[in-house]
Amino acid sequence: MDSKKNIGALFDRIASRYDRFNHVLSLNIDRSWRRKAVQQLRNSGRVLDVAIGTADLAVEMLKRGKARKVEGIDLSRKMMEIGKRKVAQAGFSSKVTFVEGNALQMPYEDGCFDAATCAFGVRNFSDLDKGLSEIHRVLRPGGQLLILEFSYPTNKKIRAVYNFFFTHIMPLVGRVVGREKAAFTYFRESVKGFIWGEAMVERLYRAGFRNPSYKTLTFGIATIYTADK
Repeated sequence: MDSKKNIGALFDRIASRYDRFNHVLSLNIDRSWRRKAVQQLRNSGRVLDVAIGTADLAVEMLKRGKARKVEGIDLSRKMMEIGKRKVAQAGFSSKVTFVEGNALQMPYEDGCFDAATCAFGVRNFSDLDKGLSEIHRVLRPGGQLLILEFSYPTNKKIRAVYNFFFTHIMPLVGRVVGREKAAFTYFRESVKGFIWGEAMVERLYRAGFRNPSYKTLTFGIATIYTADK
């Protein structure tokens, strides 16, 4: 997808509206998705949060005692500016580091993280296999990977409702809340065109991960993936 070449600039443009856009479109269910994802994470010391964005997942990890320190990387400086304010409000400024950078070429040594997370970010990788391999590289042996990502319902009736929402409801919400047609179009196409379930498990195996598994949420609209190095 050519639009992924400028994904950082796109998220910079919508940064001030990103959280509201997510909450409205998901009817606030995205908050519970993050909580459920963090529950699957083992207690860890140094955690890498890939595509940290506005830091919702990082804050949730620290609140739940799942990480002692979080280091986040993202292409969007403005998203991270919001994340820094959110982290400060939660009292975790000393425990979170933000780095502007590309997940496909991260400035970290091999095997330096106890766990790695990515919430709604892997579908934005311009090269999924390279991104997963890079995460694998920076994890220590035995380290855990946790991914939370949109997926697609397998039930035909649920999928029909979901497609109706995508086609007719989401554009209206996007115009009112997002006011950014390109962002809405990208979001819709990136979700509909991305892999999920067993296809993602296969890519995790290909990247070198062990014991990959997944758990669907809310009729398959989102999925939690876990794996070990």
